[in-house]
Amino acid sequence: MRRRGSGILCHITSLPSPFGIGDLGPGAYAFADFLAEAKQSYWQILPLNPTSRRYADSPFSTMSSCAGNTAVISPEVLVGEGLLTGQEIANPPRFPDGKVDYQAVSDFKQQLFNRAHARFREGEADNREYQRFCSGEAGWLEEHALFTALYYHLGEIPLAEWPEAIRNRDSDELHGLRESLAEQIGREKFLQYTFYKQWQALRNYCNLKGIHIIGDFPMFMNYDSVDIWVDPGYFKVSGDKRPYVVAGSPPDDFSAVGQIFNCALYNWDAMKGDGFSWWLRRFHYLLKLYDFVRIDHFRGLIAYWEVPAGEETAVNGNWQPAMASDFLNALLRRYPTLPVIAEDLGAITPDIREVMAVYGIPGIKILLLGFEKVDFESVYLPHNHVQNCVVYTGTHDTNTVMGWYHQGDREDREVVSRYLGCDIAIEPNWTFIRCAMMSVANTAILQMQDVLGTGEESRMNYPGKAEGNWQWRFPAGEYRSHALRLAEMTELYGRAR
Repeated sequence: MRRRGSGILCHITSLPSPFGIGDLGPGAYAFADFLAEAKQSYWQILPLNPTSRRYADSPFSTMSSCAGNTAVISPEVLVGEGLLTGQEIANPPRFPDGKVDYQAVSDFKQQLFNRAHARFREGEADNREYQRFCSGEAGWLEEHALFTALYYHLGEIPLAEWPEAIRNRDSDELHGLRESLAEQIGREKFLQYTFYKQWQALRNYCNLKGIHIIGDFPMFMNYDSVDIWVDPGYFKVSGDKRPYVVAGSPPDDFSAVGQIFNCALYNWDAMKGDGFSWWLRRFHYLLKLYDFVRIDHFRGLIAYWEVPAGEETAVNGNWQPAMASDFLNALLRRYPTLPVIAEDLGAITPDIREVMAVYGIPGIKILLLGFEKVDFESVYLPHNHVQNCVVYTGTHDTNTVMGWYHQGDREDREVVSRYLGCDIAIEPNWTFIRCAMMSVANTAILQMQDVLGTGEESRMNYPGKAEGNWQWRFPAGEYRSHALRLAEMTELYGRAR
């Protein structure tokens, strides 16, 4: 990301689709065409790992470090492969407008996936591509498929409540379960293969159009994850795989009582002891999926906020050191270009800035936070930007520009007008887009909501709020009508691909 460019932040689940959730089918390809027409260089998405209804389907609370979210598999692509019929997908249920109902989507898609898997099994033994996938990804796929089958077999109860023999991976017990749950295990392997194949086809399509994918991944693992089940020594959990401390963030601009992430913390000594093999495996898979990776909660690599398990807020946490330099050096030996972006928000201290500078890792600047007097951070204002950074109008954790404008403080709006020397009342969203585009930052990323000019109802996440997040979707409509205007602005500020 050493040259000027720009892109759009839009998660796959937000895309238009007749099946209740954005997916890897025609709607995704149409969005890639829109990015190309608008002369964009990047498409940024949120994590694509599996989500769970117990954790409100947050993409940042995942049950597997390497598996894909099968909910975004496209039924239409499965029809094209002969695994479903056109009639079977012709009359989907009526899903809510403008948001994802994850449970309704799951109920509908599981029926389709069962049919597709049944047809796939007829030629599975002769499918060399599938066999290569299973062999090449066996390091994570076998245990993930077993864990997923067990999770649903046991009624989706927490890992710490699993029967002791299963929780502790008794070999005789697991051997019997692998046999009795063979169909469910095979189904999950098929779905992971299908996800991977559909995703790679979309990514290749984007790359051929000059669009690079910026992926994302959660800093911490859900404590009901296959990773903890298989490798508990890498995490701060007790003998029954129950966390005694959990990850969080201290009180900050996003939340007055901090945030508890419902995630386990790493045993960094154990990680370092085997050369960070778990992390290297994770990045190996990430860089098969994405061109660049945004490291969520980057400061967790330098120091992390540790909260005693059972606390209702993160106020009573404390900072604990991590091993950023040792880990990044191990990563550099494998990936010399280190294609990462740091989400450097929150309590950022000089040691974090030093690590980012030493390794040349770009941070992020959020315009909305720069113009709010309550959260005012002058480092986010354009005159303080540097080339090696990524400027955002806003992110999944902030309001949209229009939501901020209509719900925010009048004095904040006046500050923007004075700063930019213009009245922003006519088109606040495009004013912020222009402000990001004209920044000296090498990369500018625009929320799709800001391109569309949607309000607070379309924000993806309210930090600290447990329910009702990650649901926003936009209709097919005329969103591509914005391509010409965006292309002209992209060219004007030297960001055209």
